[in-house]
Amino acid sequence: MRDDDPRLISSRIRQLIEDMRAQWHGLDQRIAAFNAEFVSAARNEASARRLSTISGIGAINATALVAAVGDARSFARARDLAAWLGLVSRQATTGGRPRLLGITKRGNKYLRTLLIHGARAALPSLVAAESPLGNWLRGLSARAHRNTVIVALASKLARIA
Repeated sequence: MRDDDPRLISSRIRQLIEDMRAQWHGLDQRIAAFNAEFVSAARNEASARRLSTISGIGAINATALVAAVGDARSFARARDLAAWLGLVSRQATTGGRPRLLGITKRGNKYLRTLLIHGARAALPSLVAAESPLGNWLRGLSARAHRNTVIVALASKLARIA
């Protein structure tokens, strides 16, 4: 039997599937239009354009950072931005010995997610690069789990931003 054999799928099911495909096509077109809008916004704004030059930060990340953070000078140190996003280690201190736990996950969940996905996408190219960041990532990859490396890179990208 072939896929277009009428005995395989009823005409009603075929009609419903065609309607769903049309809806998905419409959603794909809307997503493409929104992506084009974000790219043009990132090209037109100077701070978003500068952020887009950082590996792992694209048009969506850049425009979201500019919209949420605004003037980064409001943070005293670069680590403060990473802490504001929830990308720094939680600490438990007893007897003067600090233990580093997982990330705090406080702050803007959307921005944190975008930075982690950007770090996940940029990791292979950055590990292969002969740069201080690449050397740091190779050393970290040798001793830590891949997801830990990705979150550490996301925190580093926030600090660079």
